[in-house]
Amino acid sequence: MRNRLKANIGPNKRACSPNQGFTARRWLHVRSRQALSALVAALFLTATLAPAPAHAAIVRIKDIVDYEGIRDNQLVGYGLVVGLNGSGDRLTNTIFTRETLIGMLNRLGVNIRDRQIQLQTHDVAAVMVTATLPPFSHGGGRIDVTVSAAGDARDLTGGTLLVTPLQAADGEVYAVAQGSLVTNAFSAAGAGASVSQNIPTSGHIANGAVVEREVPVSLGSGGLIHLSLRNPNFTTATRIVDAINHSIARNMARVEDPRTIAVNLYGRDPAQTLFRIGDLTIEPDTMAKVIVDEASGTIVMGDNVRISTVAIAQGNLTIQITETPQASQPGPFSNGTTAILPRTQINANTGNSQRLGILREGPTLASLVSGMNALGMGPRDMISILQAIKADGALQADLEVR
Repeated sequence: MRNRLKANIGPNKRACSPNQGFTARRWLHVRSRQALSALVAALFLTATLAPAPAHAAIVRIKDIVDYEGIRDNQLVGYGLVVGLNGSGDRLTNTIFTRETLIGMLNRLGVNIRDRQIQLQTHDVAAVMVTATLPPFSHGGGRIDVTVSAAGDARDLTGGTLLVTPLQAADGEVYAVAQGSLVTNAFSAAGAGASVSQNIPTSGHIANGAVVEREVPVSLGSGGLIHLSLRNPNFTTATRIVDAINHSIARNMARVEDPRTIAVNLYGRDPAQTLFRIGDLTIEPDTMAKVIVDEASGTIVMGDNVRISTVAIAQGNLTIQITETPQASQPGPFSNGTTAILPRTQINANTGNSQRLGILREGPTLASLVSGMNALGMGPRDMISILQAIKADGALQADLEVR
């Protein structure tokens, strides 16, 4: 028996003693525990690195608020554009263009007012010049201007704007504009057709105005700065206050109303404080609202829009009329005349193929959109159905129709 056991072991294998067998089993047990630990670690690492569920967008505070006292100022002026290729105002029709041209020539030393001269030029156009003066603009800086025809000029392409003072609402001149216009438009006409692109009676001058007067901006007067939310919301305002008080100083900010947040500087530098506040990030809250534009058939829904379970049946009466007149020719060698025979075909669709569908309540916007698409509705149908759902009280959002 011993020899048979030895023969089964073979020349290249050794018999294991009882102690050696226990060591092998213990080694296998240790290896199994190591493999299990590695598997758990891999699963934990996978769960850690897995993408998190989608949440609302994280934005910087400076992207959703305006600072009190820091704003743009609108400028406007009236001037003349010269150098047009016969596409300017007709002076016999636009009296203000003729009077403006005569007054400008008089200021330049050319007196034609007392002479019986009939101006016939078509290369001049009266224009309105508009610009936006940004905050912290200093004297000598340049801003863009927009030039628009005020008379019956057909095209301002290639014209030059003469010196035009730009005033603000207080009547003071804050900038002076002058330069060559760019309209980015063209038009071509022939004997039987014409084509045009963009608006040739409105042009743009990049850096076309020089700032002459500064608008003073006082930051933190009285040791207080107000932040104004562009979309008023109590939740968003509270989150901004919490971020400021947690990151900069306690009790530094407070909510005054859904739009306004008051920030106490406590003797800090206003510019440095606004810089730190602007880079803080929060998760803004959005209102549940549905915007409907009936003219274009556009529907915009927020992520918080919900609809309770409702049943919808939608069908329309469609009448299609097709006219296919036919010509009836007289027989050969006859004195008859050709006659037009009317052929009218009318098809009426009462919507009998439509069925009653159930739009179930969904936890997300995606489920709501999928449910409405499953009913086979187009944008126009969705608008009328959303209005009916709102009237029924099943739309848990504000419906704004434009």
